[in-house]
Amino acid sequence: MGSTRLPGKVMRELAGKPMIAVLLERLARATRVDEIVLATSTDPRNDKLAALVTELGYRVVRGDEVDVMSRFLLAARQTKADVVVRITGDCPLVDPAVVDRVIDAYAASGVDYCSNAAPPTYPDGLDTEVFSLTALERAAAETDAAFDHEHVTPYLRMSGRFTTLNVQNAEDRSAMRLTVDEASDLAVMRGVFAHFAPDIHFGWDRVVRLADTDPQLFAANASIQNNEGSKMSNGQKLWKRAKEIIPGGNMLLSKRSEMFLPEQWPSYFSKTRGCSVWDLDGTEYRDMSLMGVGTNTLGYSHPEVDAAVIATVQAGNMSTLNCPEEVALAEKLIELHPWAEMVRLARTGGEANAIAVRIARAASGRDEVAICGYHGWHDWYLATNLGNERGLDGHLLPGLDPNGVPRALLGTVHPFEYNNLPQLVALLDQHPIGVIKMEVSRNAGPAPGFLEEIRALATARNIVLVFDECTSGFRETYGGLHKKYGVEPDLAIFGKALGNGYAITAVIGRRSVMDAAQTSFISSTFWTERIGPSAAVRTLDIMAEVKSWDAITAIGHKVRAGWQAVADAHRLKIAIAGLPSLSTYAFQAASALEYKTLVTQEMLAKGWLASTNFYASMAHTDEIIADYFADLDPVFALIAECEHGGRKVADLLKGPVCHAGFKRLN
Repeated sequence: MGSTRLPGKVMRELAGKPMIAVLLERLARATRVDEIVLATSTDPRNDKLAALVTELGYRVVRGDEVDVMSRFLLAARQTKADVVVRITGDCPLVDPAVVDRVIDAYAASGVDYCSNAAPPTYPDGLDTEVFSLTALERAAAETDAAFDHEHVTPYLRMSGRFTTLNVQNAEDRSAMRLTVDEASDLAVMRGVFAHFAPDIHFGWDRVVRLADTDPQLFAANASIQNNEGSKMSNGQKLWKRAKEIIPGGNMLLSKRSEMFLPEQWPSYFSKTRGCSVWDLDGTEYRDMSLMGVGTNTLGYSHPEVDAAVIATVQAGNMSTLNCPEEVALAEKLIELHPWAEMVRLARTGGEANAIAVRIARAASGRDEVAICGYHGWHDWYLATNLGNERGLDGHLLPGLDPNGVPRALLGTVHPFEYNNLPQLVALLDQHPIGVIKMEVSRNAGPAPGFLEEIRALATARNIVLVFDECTSGFRETYGGLHKKYGVEPDLAIFGKALGNGYAITAVIGRRSVMDAAQTSFISSTFWTERIGPSAAVRTLDIMAEVKSWDAITAIGHKVRAGWQAVADAHRLKIAIAGLPSLSTYAFQAASALEYKTLVTQEMLAKGWLASTNFYASMAHTDEIIADYFADLDPVFALIAECEHGGRKVADLLKGPVCHAGFKRLN
């Protein structure tokens, strides 16, 4: 019932009944089997399954969820079996004639282990394994490998310590898939049983003939590799399932597996602590990559921030009344930014950016916005409703223009390049701009006078200046990065680090601008929940105590110096960019993307979440950084062999190359 790729699959409907019932009815016709036993786990999710199978008249034995070998031993001992026949519960086309044939071969040969799947010549879904209880007990005593205990028989088949026999079909049909691991498999099975209905006892040979005459019936799962589940982590299985039911697979482009290591990235976490992340299989990785996409500057699961949140949950998170923490947070943000007098809170960067733009447009009385698009995109594109979706000719304008601006916003939004003041001046002369919206710095700092001139232009022309500090806030100063340059906006937006992983964003601004919010409906129920402000208030207190902005900047400089040193040692050219605590590097080579993928692949194998970027946190100690570079050095040595020694990087990659940038991912 706990299947990652298709939850509850054994109870899914097939031929008018639960799939497990169909399997048991077919299997019961095997003449060489004395008793059929369901060996399931004690996981409460299997209660429904166990009840059904008991009602059908079969014995049920329940054991460990993960150690399936121990579960088989328990079932064999409880039934006093001397020989065990293993059939997996997701193969409804199990054929009793095939089962009898393999049992006969086992009995006649005297081997420890006999199957029709090593190597396979029957379709996947007809696997039958027969082995002695004595052999299984030996295997359990000799191996403690998690893989062996999860999959029961690999040690019997591959250790070389047991006598084995393989039963072969006259024709190799192993490429055919007749098992149920994913929704597409179930769709194929339903089509097969519908074809033969009401008969459910047709032989596998008839299914083969059907596939030959009607291949389209079997097309849905044709791309799935047989037994691929045994090669995939639980995270990869869940990611594959997610892409079938969630557009793009998840809710944030930056976290998509294809951005890191297609077909290999763990994808999902079970818990975090410090800079460690545990995946769904319990494997620990140290995160030298995004650290929650820049949210956890104090480290994952900070005990004091978590304690504040837990206290909030226990006291109550939502009420008809307002939470006092939102007032406390607003006061703290104003204290850190004396130019600001008012605050609006939200929970996401897209929301905060949308709020800021709506307030700024209302305050200026002009709709058109000049946006600094030097890095190609802004969160607020995702949330604001600017302009209409049709051009002057009435036709839809899909996609992006060359500057990365949605065509639906053309005529309303005017991008200009960072550090290109004449371009901005030209826009202001040509259009009734009411808002200038930009980041203070990201991949490059401002040229001398750039920010000051923009401030002067905005003041002179009664334009609202908005600094998007969702990413840059609290990285180099205790507050907005604009404090470093001494240039004050009219509005500023904060997020990311503000709540150390909890959802909270803020728009702060001058009273004369913020009052315009009263003339535009800007409101949301969940902007009033209590967890975000509670986390932010405690996070700001801890930041002040440890001076986190100074610490993570120093850590970032240390990592950047390390990257350059290891690149120089191996005669590799890299370009480093970004704020020190939000650093990234790129290989200056034709195979840069392949090298980036290789770094992620090799470092993952060593227990690191690592790519070509690093978001610093207080949890990144000197010891962890030293361990990171000790493992990174031989990876750069491999890349140097490819770059200088004629070795092919393609020969080193175990899967596809990662996606470049923020391209559309299907």
